Amino acid sequence: MRYPKEVILKDRTEAIIRPLEKDDESMLIYFYKSIPEKDRWYLKYDVTNKAVIHKWIEDIDKGLVFSIVAAAKNRIIAHAGLLTHEFGCTKHVGRLRIMVDSKYQHKRLGTWMLLDLIQLGMDKGLDDIRADFVIGEEDPAIESAHKLDFFKVATLKDYVKSSRGTRYDLQIMVKRLHKTWGDF
Repeated sequence: MRYPKEVILKDRTEAIIRPLEKDDESMLIYFYKSIPEKDRWYLKYDVTNKAVIHKWIEDIDKGLVFSIVAAAKNRIIAHAGLLTHEFGCTKHVGRLRIMVDSKYQHKRLGTWMLLDLIQLGMDKGLDDIRADFVIGEEDPAIESAHKLDFFKVATLKDYVKSSRGTRYDLQIMVKRLHKTWGDF
């Protein structure tokens, strides 16, 4: 993949997608601190904790997580990653995480980033990519993933719980990868 990649969003906003770099730490901290609690409560990490972001930055060169960011107006507006394993029964599976600033949601930025991560998974020789979604909170993302041939493999009833104690179902979706886009 060639980076930086210029993309035009549905509202004609221009954004640049590129790999996360060591110099991005303060911008990534700012990005996650600007994400409202209602949009990050279901993440697996406390992304408002500077130590979490610092660890992600330190791990850039380790090769198990490939992170990309989208930038516009000199700030990060989205962050996405493909997590992989070197060993074990799931080394053929990549896991996705994508977070888009609410002002840039529903403009296909997440789709652009997802397509790049799918291509990366294909380049790495992965067989599958997995994405987990909170039903009722991430329904537009579920719909987008479905359009890109992700399919539901399981729904875990009442699996995640908000800070207010509300339980939600977790939907696990998988996409089978091919060697090239022409194989779809």
